[in-house]
Amino acid sequence: MTILQSYILRRVVQMFLSALLPVLGIIWTTQALQRINLVTDTGQSIGAFVQLATLILPTVIPLVLPFALAIGITQALATMNNDSELTVIESAGGSRGIILRPILGLALAVSAVSFTVDNFLEPVVRQEVRQMIASANADLLSSVVQENTFRKIADGLYIQIGGRRGGGVLTGIFVGDSRDPNVEFVYYAREGAVDEKSSALVMKDGEVHRKLPDGGVSIIKFDSYAFDLTEMTRKVGAATLRAQDQDLFTLLHPDPEDSNYQRRPQTYVAELHRRLTEWTFPIIFALIGLVVSSDARSHREARLHPTATALLLMLLFRWMTFYAANGAEEEQFFVPLMYVIPAITTFLCIRQLASNKRLVIPRTLQEKFADLTGRIRLLRFGNSDREAR
Repeated sequence: MTILQSYILRRVVQMFLSALLPVLGIIWTTQALQRINLVTDTGQSIGAFVQLATLILPTVIPLVLPFALAIGITQALATMNNDSELTVIESAGGSRGIILRPILGLALAVSAVSFTVDNFLEPVVRQEVRQMIASANADLLSSVVQENTFRKIADGLYIQIGGRRGGGVLTGIFVGDSRDPNVEFVYYAREGAVDEKSSALVMKDGEVHRKLPDGGVSIIKFDSYAFDLTEMTRKVGAATLRAQDQDLFTLLHPDPEDSNYQRRPQTYVAELHRRLTEWTFPIIFALIGLVVSSDARSHREARLHPTATALLLMLLFRWMTFYAANGAEEEQFFVPLMYVIPAITTFLCIRQLASNKRLVIPRTLQEKFADLTGRIRLLRFGNSDREAR
Protein backbone atom coordinates (compact mmCIF):
# COMPACT_ATOMS: atom_id res chain seq x y z
CA MET A 1 0.00 0.00 0.00
CA THR A 2 1.41 3.38 -1.03
CA ILE A 3 1.69 6.41 1.25
CA LEU A 4 -1.23 8.04 -0.57
CA GLN A 5 -3.44 4.98 -0.11
CA SER A 6 -2.49 4.82 3.58
CA TYR A 7 -3.44 8.48 3.90
CA ILE A 8 -6.84 7.89 2.27
CA LEU A 9 -7.47 4.82 4.42
CA ARG A 10 -6.62 6.74 7.59
CA ARG A 11 -8.99 9.57 6.66
CA VAL A 12 -11.82 7.11 5.92
CA VAL A 13 -11.25 5.11 9.13
CA GLN A 14 -11.35 8.29 11.21
CA MET A 15 -14.65 9.36 9.64
CA PHE A 16 -15.99 5.80 9.89
CA LEU A 17 -15.33 5.65 13.63
CA SER A 18 -16.69 9.19 14.11
CA ALA A 19 -19.96 8.08 12.51
CA LEU A 20 -20.07 4.59 14.05
CA LEU A 21 -19.57 5.30 17.75
CA PRO A 22 -22.25 8.00 18.28
CA VAL A 23 -24.89 6.20 16.21
CA LEU A 24 -24.06 2.89 17.84
CA GLY A 25 -24.33 4.50 21.27
CA ILE A 26 -27.71 6.07 20.52
CA ILE A 27 -29.27 2.91 19.09
CA TRP A 28 -27.78 0.77 21.85
CA THR A 29 -29.19 3.09 24.52
CA THR A 30 -32.61 3.05 22.86
CA GLN A 31 -32.68 -0.75 22.68
CA ALA A 32 -31.46 -1.09 26.28
CA LEU A 33 -34.10 1.29 27.65
CA GLN A 34 -36.79 -0.85 26.06
CA ARG A 35 -35.72 -3.57 28.52
CA ILE A 36 -35.86 -1.33 31.59
CA ASN A 37 -39.01 -3.15 32.66
CA LEU A 38 -36.73 -6.04 33.64
CA VAL A 39 -35.82 -3.92 36.66
CA THR A 40 -39.11 -2.13 37.28
CA ASP A 41 -41.48 -5.07 36.82
CA THR A 42 -39.56 -8.06 38.13
CA GLY A 43 -37.48 -6.55 40.90
CA GLN A 44 -34.12 -7.42 39.34
CA SER A 45 -30.99 -5.55 40.37
CA ILE A 46 -29.40 -2.80 38.31
CA GLY A 47 -26.51 -5.22 37.71
CA ALA A 48 -28.90 -7.51 35.82
CA PHE A 49 -29.97 -4.58 33.66
CA VAL A 50 -26.34 -3.64 32.92
CA GLN A 51 -25.61 -7.25 31.97
CA LEU A 52 -28.67 -7.32 29.71
CA ALA A 53 -27.68 -4.01 28.07
CA THR A 54 -24.19 -5.37 27.40
CA LEU A 55 -25.62 -8.46 25.75
CA ILE A 56 -27.81 -6.31 23.49
CA LEU A 57 -24.79 -4.50 21.99
CA PRO A 58 -23.77 -7.28 19.49
CA THR A 59 -27.31 -7.32 18.08
CA VAL A 60 -26.98 -3.65 17.12
CA ILE A 61 -23.54 -3.76 15.49
CA PRO A 62 -24.49 -5.45 12.15
CA LEU A 63 -27.27 -2.90 11.62
CA VAL A 64 -25.02 0.13 12.11
CA LEU A 65 -21.79 -0.98 10.42
CA PRO A 66 -22.85 -0.57 6.74
CA PHE A 67 -24.35 2.89 7.21
CA ALA A 68 -21.43 4.13 9.31
CA LEU A 69 -18.94 2.86 6.70
CA ALA A 70 -20.75 4.59 3.82
CA ILE A 71 -21.05 7.84 5.79
CA GLY A 72 -17.34 7.67 6.63
CA ILE A 73 -16.42 7.13 2.97
CA THR A 74 -18.58 9.93 1.58
CA GLN A 75 -17.60 12.40 4.30
CA ALA A 76 -13.87 11.69 3.91
CA LEU A 77 -13.91 11.90 0.12
CA ALA A 78 -16.14 14.99 0.12
CA THR A 79 -13.68 16.72 2.46
CA MET A 80 -10.79 15.71 0.22
CA ASN A 81 -12.66 17.08 -2.78
CA ASN A 82 -13.33 20.38 -1.00
CA ASP A 83 -9.62 20.60 -0.18
CA SER A 84 -8.83 19.93 -3.88
CA GLU A 85 -6.97 16.72 -2.97
CA LEU A 86 -9.00 14.61 -5.37
CA THR A 87 -8.34 17.16 -8.11
CA VAL A 88 -4.59 16.95 -7.48
CA ILE A 89 -4.69 13.14 -7.62
CA GLU A 90 -6.62 13.24 -10.89
CA SER A 91 -4.38 15.95 -12.41
CA ALA A 92 -1.28 13.94 -11.51
CA GLY A 93 -2.58 11.02 -13.57
CA GLY A 94 -3.78 8.95 -10.64
CA SER A 95 -6.59 6.50 -11.36
CA ARG A 96 -9.63 5.75 -9.25
CA GLY A 97 -7.88 2.57 -8.17
CA ILE A 98 -5.75 4.60 -5.80
CA ILE A 99 -8.94 5.52 -3.95
CA LEU A 100 -10.82 2.26 -4.47
CA ARG A 101 -8.25 -0.25 -3.21
CA PRO A 102 -7.84 0.88 0.41
CA ILE A 103 -11.55 1.60 0.83
CA LEU A 104 -12.67 -1.74 -0.61
CA GLY A 105 -10.10 -3.46 1.61
CA LEU A 106 -11.66 -1.76 4.61
CA ALA A 107 -15.14 -2.77 3.39
CA LEU A 108 -14.06 -6.42 3.16
CA ALA A 109 -12.73 -6.29 6.72
CA VAL A 110 -15.97 -4.71 7.99
CA SER A 111 -18.01 -7.35 6.14
CA ALA A 112 -15.96 -10.10 7.79
CA VAL A 113 -16.69 -8.57 11.19
CA SER A 114 -20.38 -8.31 10.32
CA PHE A 115 -20.50 -11.96 9.22
CA THR A 116 -18.79 -13.15 12.41
CA VAL A 117 -21.01 -11.11 14.72
CA ASP A 118 -24.25 -11.91 12.87
CA ASN A 119 -23.70 -15.66 12.60
CA PHE A 120 -21.75 -16.63 15.71
CA LEU A 121 -21.76 -13.95 18.40
CA GLU A 122 -25.27 -12.53 18.05
CA PRO A 123 -27.13 -15.89 18.32
CA VAL A 124 -25.28 -16.67 21.56
CA VAL A 125 -26.13 -13.35 23.20
CA ARG A 126 -29.72 -13.49 21.93
CA GLN A 127 -30.21 -16.85 23.61
CA GLU A 128 -28.66 -15.50 26.80
CA VAL A 129 -30.95 -12.46 26.74
CA ARG A 130 -34.05 -14.59 26.29
CA GLN A 131 -32.94 -16.87 29.12
CA MET A 132 -32.36 -13.90 31.42
CA ILE A 133 -35.80 -12.46 30.69
CA ALA A 134 -37.47 -15.84 31.12
CA SER A 135 -35.69 -16.45 34.41
CA ALA A 136 -36.63 -13.00 35.68
CA ASN A 137 -40.28 -13.52 34.78
CA ALA A 138 -40.28 -16.96 36.40
CA ASP A 139 -38.89 -15.59 39.66
CA LEU A 140 -42.27 -15.06 41.26
CA LEU A 141 -40.84 -14.11 44.63
CA SER A 142 -39.12 -11.06 43.12
CA SER A 143 -42.30 -10.18 41.21
CA VAL A 144 -44.85 -10.74 43.96
CA VAL A 145 -43.05 -9.56 47.06
CA GLN A 146 -43.40 -5.85 46.32
CA GLU A 147 -45.30 -4.25 49.17
CA ASN A 148 -48.40 -2.18 48.34
CA THR A 149 -47.88 -2.51 44.59
CA PHE A 150 -50.03 -4.29 42.00
CA ARG A 151 -48.04 -6.68 39.82
CA LYS A 152 -49.23 -8.15 36.54
CA ILE A 153 -48.09 -11.76 36.63
CA ALA A 154 -49.87 -12.83 33.44
CA ASP A 155 -52.70 -11.63 31.21
CA GLY A 156 -55.71 -11.27 33.50
CA LEU A 157 -53.78 -12.10 36.69
CA TYR A 158 -52.75 -9.42 39.21
CA ILE A 159 -51.33 -9.77 42.72
CA GLN A 160 -50.75 -7.26 45.51
CA ILE A 161 -48.95 -7.85 48.80
CA GLY A 162 -49.45 -5.63 51.83
CA GLY A 163 -46.23 -6.62 53.60
CA ARG A 164 -43.67 -9.32 54.28
CA ARG A 165 -42.50 -10.99 57.46
CA GLY A 166 -39.64 -13.31 58.24
CA GLY A 167 -39.61 -16.84 56.83
CA GLY A 168 -41.16 -15.74 53.53
CA VAL A 169 -44.58 -15.02 55.08
CA LEU A 170 -46.67 -12.58 53.05
CA THR A 171 -49.43 -10.45 54.59
CA GLY A 172 -52.39 -8.61 53.12
CA ILE A 173 -52.66 -10.73 49.96
CA PHE A 174 -54.94 -9.69 47.10
CA VAL A 175 -55.27 -11.76 43.89
CA GLY A 176 -57.42 -10.81 40.90
CA ASP A 177 -57.89 -13.60 38.35
CA SER A 178 -59.90 -12.88 35.19
CA ARG A 179 -58.10 -15.25 32.83
CA ASP A 180 -61.32 -17.21 32.29
CA PRO A 181 -63.75 -14.97 30.34
CA ASN A 182 -66.73 -16.80 31.87
CA VAL A 183 -65.89 -16.22 35.52
CA GLU A 184 -63.83 -13.80 37.60
CA PHE A 185 -62.17 -14.59 40.93
CA VAL A 186 -60.95 -12.21 43.59
CA TYR A 187 -58.98 -13.62 46.54
CA TYR A 188 -58.27 -11.92 49.86
CA ALA A 189 -56.10 -13.48 52.55
CA ARG A 190 -54.61 -12.29 55.83
CA GLU A 191 -51.33 -14.07 55.14
CA GLY A 192 -49.71 -16.70 52.95
CA ALA A 193 -46.48 -17.86 51.30
CA VAL A 194 -45.12 -19.20 48.02
CA ASP A 195 -43.93 -22.79 48.37
CA GLU A 196 -40.31 -23.78 47.71
CA LYS A 197 -40.97 -24.89 44.13
CA SER A 198 -42.96 -21.72 43.29
CA SER A 199 -45.76 -24.04 42.23
CA ALA A 200 -48.47 -22.62 44.53
CA LEU A 201 -49.36 -19.57 46.59
CA VAL A 202 -50.72 -20.93 49.86
CA MET A 203 -53.13 -18.40 51.41
CA LYS A 204 -54.56 -18.58 54.94
CA ASP A 205 -57.56 -16.99 56.66
CA GLY A 206 -59.24 -15.35 53.68
CA GLU A 207 -62.12 -15.45 51.25
CA VAL A 208 -62.69 -15.80 47.53
CA HIS A 209 -65.26 -13.82 45.54
CA ARG A 210 -66.62 -15.56 42.45
CA LYS A 211 -68.35 -13.30 39.90
CA LEU A 212 -70.38 -14.74 37.00
CA PRO A 213 -71.18 -13.02 33.68
CA ASP A 214 -74.78 -12.38 34.79
CA GLY A 215 -73.49 -10.25 37.70
CA GLY A 216 -74.07 -12.82 40.43
CA VAL A 217 -71.39 -12.98 43.15
CA SER A 218 -70.68 -15.82 45.58
CA ILE A 219 -68.36 -15.45 48.57
CA ILE A 220 -66.55 -18.37 50.17
CA LYS A 221 -64.38 -18.08 53.27
CA PHE A 222 -61.44 -20.43 53.74
CA ASP A 223 -58.85 -21.28 56.38
CA SER A 224 -56.28 -22.38 53.81
CA TYR A 225 -56.27 -22.20 50.02
CA ALA A 226 -53.54 -23.13 47.50
CA PHE A 227 -53.54 -21.00 44.37
CA ASP A 228 -51.91 -23.07 41.60
CA LEU A 229 -48.92 -21.41 39.89
CA THR A 230 -47.47 -24.46 38.13
CA GLU A 231 -48.72 -23.78 34.61
CA MET A 232 -47.86 -20.10 34.81
CA THR A 233 -44.36 -20.75 36.14
CA ARG A 234 -43.65 -23.29 33.44
CA LYS A 235 -44.92 -20.94 30.74
CA VAL A 236 -42.92 -17.87 31.71
CA GLY A 237 -39.84 -19.76 32.85
CA ALA A 238 -39.08 -21.40 29.54
CA ALA A 239 -37.09 -19.36 27.04
CA THR A 240 -38.64 -19.66 23.57
CA LEU A 241 -35.97 -19.57 20.87
CA ARG A 242 -36.94 -18.27 17.46
CA ALA A 243 -35.22 -18.49 14.10
CA GLN A 244 -33.16 -15.30 14.64
CA ASP A 245 -31.82 -16.75 17.90
CA GLN A 246 -30.27 -19.80 16.23
CA ASP A 247 -26.70 -20.07 14.99
CA LEU A 248 -25.79 -20.69 11.37
CA PHE A 249 -25.30 -24.45 11.77
CA THR A 250 -28.74 -24.86 13.36
CA LEU A 251 -30.33 -22.89 10.53
CA LEU A 252 -28.58 -25.14 7.99
CA HIS A 253 -29.79 -28.28 9.79
CA PRO A 254 -32.82 -27.36 11.97
CA ASP A 255 -34.12 -29.82 14.50
CA PRO A 256 -37.32 -31.33 13.06
CA GLU A 257 -38.58 -31.86 16.63
CA ASP A 258 -38.34 -28.15 17.47
CA SER A 259 -41.90 -26.93 18.08
CA ASN A 260 -41.13 -23.44 16.80
CA TYR A 261 -39.65 -24.89 13.60
CA GLN A 262 -42.70 -27.11 13.16
CA ARG A 263 -45.04 -24.11 13.45
CA ARG A 264 -43.13 -21.74 11.14
CA PRO A 265 -40.46 -23.56 9.10
CA GLN A 266 -40.35 -20.79 6.49
CA THR A 267 -38.96 -18.34 9.06
CA TYR A 268 -35.88 -20.55 9.40
CA VAL A 269 -35.42 -20.51 5.63
CA ALA A 270 -35.76 -16.73 5.51
CA GLU A 271 -33.36 -16.23 8.42
CA LEU A 272 -30.76 -18.51 6.82
CA HIS A 273 -30.78 -16.57 3.56
CA ARG A 274 -30.76 -13.27 5.45
CA ARG A 275 -27.57 -14.38 7.22
CA LEU A 276 -26.02 -15.35 3.86
CA THR A 277 -26.76 -11.99 2.24
CA GLU A 278 -26.68 -9.20 4.83
CA TRP A 279 -23.01 -9.63 5.66
CA THR A 280 -22.24 -8.25 2.17
CA PHE A 281 -24.03 -4.96 2.87
CA PRO A 282 -20.86 -3.12 4.04
CA ILE A 283 -19.26 -3.88 0.65
CA ILE A 284 -22.36 -2.78 -1.26
CA PHE A 285 -22.74 0.40 0.78
CA ALA A 286 -19.04 1.14 0.27
CA LEU A 287 -19.54 0.80 -3.50
CA ILE A 288 -22.51 3.19 -3.32
CA GLY A 289 -20.40 5.67 -1.38
CA LEU A 290 -17.59 5.43 -3.93
CA VAL A 291 -19.95 5.91 -6.86
CA VAL A 292 -21.29 9.20 -5.50
CA SER A 293 -18.08 10.67 -4.05
CA SER A 294 -14.88 9.20 -5.51
CA ASP A 295 -14.48 11.63 -8.43
CA ALA A 296 -13.21 15.21 -8.35
CA ARG A 297 -15.99 17.77 -8.68
CA SER A 298 -16.09 21.52 -9.22
CA HIS A 299 -17.46 23.53 -6.31
CA ARG A 300 -19.81 25.25 -8.74
CA GLU A 301 -21.37 22.01 -9.93
CA ALA A 302 -24.99 21.62 -8.83
CA ARG A 303 -25.46 18.44 -6.82
CA LEU A 304 -26.61 17.14 -3.48
CA HIS A 305 -24.01 16.50 -0.83
CA PRO A 306 -22.52 13.03 -1.45
CA THR A 307 -23.56 11.84 2.01
CA ALA A 308 -27.19 12.83 1.37
CA THR A 309 -27.18 11.11 -2.02
CA ALA A 310 -25.60 7.97 -0.58
CA LEU A 311 -28.09 7.85 2.30
CA LEU A 312 -31.04 8.11 -0.07
CA LEU A 313 -29.70 5.27 -2.21
CA MET A 314 -28.84 3.14 0.83
CA LEU A 315 -32.26 3.63 2.42
CA LEU A 316 -33.91 2.61 -0.84
CA PHE A 317 -31.70 -0.47 -1.07
CA ARG A 318 -32.29 -1.34 2.60
CA TRP A 319 -36.04 -0.98 2.21
CA MET A 320 -36.08 -3.37 -0.77
CA THR A 321 -33.99 -6.00 1.03
CA PHE A 322 -36.04 -5.62 4.20
CA TYR A 323 -39.25 -6.09 2.22
CA ALA A 324 -37.84 -9.19 0.54
CA ALA A 325 -36.65 -10.68 3.86
CA ASN A 326 -40.04 -10.14 5.50
CA GLY A 327 -41.83 -11.60 2.51
CA ALA A 328 -39.55 -14.65 2.58
CA GLU A 329 -40.92 -15.53 6.02
CA GLU A 330 -44.27 -16.25 4.39
CA GLU A 331 -43.56 -17.07 0.74
CA GLN A 332 -40.68 -18.96 -0.92
CA PHE A 333 -41.02 -16.62 -3.91
CA PHE A 334 -39.19 -13.79 -2.06
CA VAL A 335 -36.07 -15.83 -1.29
CA PRO A 336 -34.43 -15.31 -4.73
CA LEU A 337 -35.10 -11.57 -4.41
CA MET A 338 -32.86 -11.52 -1.34
CA TYR A 339 -29.97 -12.36 -3.68
CA VAL A 340 -31.12 -10.56 -6.83
CA ILE A 341 -31.39 -7.11 -5.22
CA PRO A 342 -27.80 -7.07 -3.82
CA ALA A 343 -26.44 -8.64 -7.02
CA ILE A 344 -28.04 -6.04 -9.30
CA THR A 345 -26.96 -3.18 -7.02
CA THR A 346 -23.38 -4.47 -6.95
CA PHE A 347 -23.31 -4.88 -10.74
CA LEU A 348 -24.58 -1.34 -11.33
CA CYS A 349 -22.04 0.15 -8.92
CA ILE A 350 -19.11 -1.78 -10.40
CA ARG A 351 -20.16 -0.83 -13.94
CA GLN A 352 -20.37 2.82 -12.96
CA LEU A 353 -16.94 2.74 -11.32
CA ALA A 354 -15.36 0.76 -14.17
CA SER A 355 -16.65 3.19 -16.78
CA ASN A 356 -14.89 6.01 -14.92
CA LYS A 357 -17.96 8.19 -15.44
CA ARG A 358 -19.43 10.65 -13.02
CA LEU A 359 -22.79 10.12 -11.40
CA VAL A 360 -24.47 13.36 -12.48
CA ILE A 361 -27.90 14.86 -12.17
CA PRO A 362 -29.76 14.80 -15.52
CA ARG A 363 -29.42 18.10 -17.38
CA THR A 364 -33.13 18.91 -17.13
CA LEU A 365 -32.98 18.50 -13.36
CA GLN A 366 -29.78 20.53 -13.25
CA GLU A 367 -31.50 23.38 -15.06
CA LYS A 368 -34.50 23.24 -12.73
CA PHE A 369 -32.22 23.11 -9.71
CA ALA A 370 -30.16 26.07 -10.98
CA ASP A 371 -33.32 28.03 -11.75
CA LEU A 372 -34.72 27.34 -8.27
CA THR A 373 -31.41 28.32 -6.66
CA GLY A 374 -31.32 31.56 -8.69
CA ARG A 375 -34.85 32.47 -7.66
CA ILE A 376 -34.11 31.87 -4.01
CA ARG A 377 -30.94 33.95 -4.24
CA LEU A 378 -32.78 36.75 -6.07
CA LEU A 379 -35.60 36.69 -3.54
CA ARG A 380 -33.19 36.83 -0.62
CA PHE A 381 -31.00 39.61 -2.03
CA GLY A 382 -34.09 41.50 -3.26
CA ASN A 383 -35.48 41.54 0.27
CA SER A 384 -32.11 42.67 1.60
CA ASP A 385 -32.04 45.59 -0.89
CA ARG A 386 -35.55 46.68 0.14
CA GLU A 387 -34.60 46.59 3.83
CA ALA A 388 -31.45 48.64 3.08
CA ARG A 389 -33.56 51.31 1.37
